Amino acid sequence: MTNIGIVGLGFMGQTHIKAYRQVPNAQIVAICDAVRLPADGNLTGVAGNIASTDAIHFDMSLVKSYRDYHEMLANPDVHLVDICLPTPLHAEVAIAALKAGKHVLCEKPLARNAAICREIVAAAKQAKGYFMPAHCLRFWPEWAWLKAAIADNRFGKTLALKLTRLSEPPAWSQATYLKGDDSGGALLDLHIHDTDFVQFCFGRPLSVCSTGQVRISGAVDHVITIYQVAGSASVVAEGSWLLGSGFGFQMAYRAVFENATVDYDSTRGSAALKVFEKGKAVQVVQCDTTDGYVGELRHMVASIEAGQPPTVVTGEEGLSAVEICEAEERSVKTGAPVKLG
Repeated sequence: MTNIGIVGLGFMGQTHIKAYRQVPNAQIVAICDAVRLPADGNLTGVAGNIASTDAIHFDMSLVKSYRDYHEMLANPDVHLVDICLPTPLHAEVAIAALKAGKHVLCEKPLARNAAICREIVAAAKQAKGYFMPAHCLRFWPEWAWLKAAIADNRFGKTLALKLTRLSEPPAWSQATYLKGDDSGGALLDLHIHDTDFVQFCFGRPLSVCSTGQVRISGAVDHVITIYQVAGSASVVAEGSWLLGSGFGFQMAYRAVFENATVDYDSTRGSAALKVFEKGKAVQVVQCDTTDGYVGELRHMVASIEAGQPPTVVTGEEGLSAVEICEAEERSVKTGAPVKLG
């Protein structure tokens, strides 16, 4: 059994708590938040992009609560520290947890800039515990399906891929999200999902060419990027927090292969993923009903149980995702393509 301590009980912390209910051999034994501790065991829900109505109730005789994460790190019963704090706090807590000998899962982005990410990755290399950035899109069933389709050429060569992630401005934790110096705006907090997925499918891009808008956060809150990747595929992604009231949230992709077009749109419900293949009727693909949060947590816990570091996403790849986003940010500001080493 892997014992988990959650640090940060906002929307993402509560999302992880609910996901652990579906992870074998995982149990939450500690929770930590400086301001949001449930004295009676009931945790008030916080809204986010992915809706959930599940209530959270802890038996506080079985779960220890802390306001100071240092005290939680001193608890030998905690094996895995799951960091769901605002981005500026990731490095401090992650490095401390790694030095305390814990396994660490850290929400994305690892940090506001690549220099701080490198400090986390360096600490992870010296630690006895395993480290994984929580890039949940790699585990999202429809994206995992797409990754496999690209890798095995089941529809022929990949010609083009367009990724879309659009949202109204965040309605929760605005003091953090709408302070771009801390959050990085939509580019680093929202769009980074698709940037990371591009490198997951095609390797680290050779260059990026981006255009965008700096608006509500003071950082880039709408971005469109063309990625130059190895091979000849045309790859573009759009991310935004600037959609009007009532738009809600949409994540989508369209992949054009030699012999088929694959189209996913989260707003289509049970018909979200469609395949348009030459000579065949339109196919609606049904994927695993568990989401990417459950998938990433299962992978981390299974890795700990197996005594092997996580493989689907590594600390170095979390760092690389931030480096690519920084290149996109520079491209937005300069109006010129930016090469990546």
